[in-house]
Amino acid sequence: MKNHIYDVIKKIEEDFEIKVLYACESGSRAWGFPSNDSDYDVRFIYVHKKEWYLSIDHKRDVIEIPNRDTISMDVHDLLDVSGWELTKALRLFRKSNPPLLEWLRSNIVYYQSYTTIEKMRRIDSTLFSPNSCLYHYLNMAKGNFREYLQGEEVKIKKYFYVLRPILAAKWIEKYNMIPPIEFITLLEDIIPSGHLKNEVVTLLNRKIAGEEMKLESRIEVINNYLQDEIHHLEAYVKKINGKLSDPTYLLDELFRETLEEIWN
Repeated sequence: MKNHIYDVIKKIEEDFEIKVLYACESGSRAWGFPSNDSDYDVRFIYVHKKEWYLSIDHKRDVIEIPNRDTISMDVHDLLDVSGWELTKALRLFRKSNPPLLEWLRSNIVYYQSYTTIEKMRRIDSTLFSPNSCLYHYLNMAKGNFREYLQGEEVKIKKYFYVLRPILAAKWIEKYNMIPPIEFITLLEDIIPSGHLKNEVVTLLNRKIAGEEMKLESRIEVINNYLQDEIHHLEAYVKKINGKLSDPTYLLDELFRETLEEIWN
């Protein structure tokens, strides 16, 4: 599959007349608990030719294969490929966008070229906003908790839609740093040994084994933990100061350097 992903990336470059700077895994495979039929959630950052930016019109700044866009080759059914144009990515980077920060820390990198991504990694801690990221993870956890874990029976897979953002938020609370992308790293650090952790580990092993869509009785110890942490984090996030200095000039320079490096 890795070779196929590489071929898809190169075909995207050819068909859309762009350069891909970086492509990584962003879903359950990067989190460390894929099942046999998990999608490959490939996310990438790309840059257009200089002329594309010299226009009075705003243009579409995402590419989504195969959901909205097509390329001149067949794409595997399990492959979901989505990319952000560089200026869009940098505007989100300025806001400490958690999905983008996770992309930069993915442990599965399918493609990387030029120096832009390394430059972004060198300054991501400077741009990191604990307040912004905490709100993101907390809102994700709250929404998924309401939608998936309120019934008497739930699907195994849905627990991780709440557990992972809660643990990422707890990591930020504990370390004031960008959380790691791997679920097991968060779990080992945040939840102490005991009944709760044993239940989560059992659930994790069952998900990896392919039981993720089974509908079964709610696990009260996990539900209670998640509900308590949501309430705790709602109170905590109101106490922290999220103000940072404006990095726009720095990111403008990074964008210009990228254009010069690639198209000169």
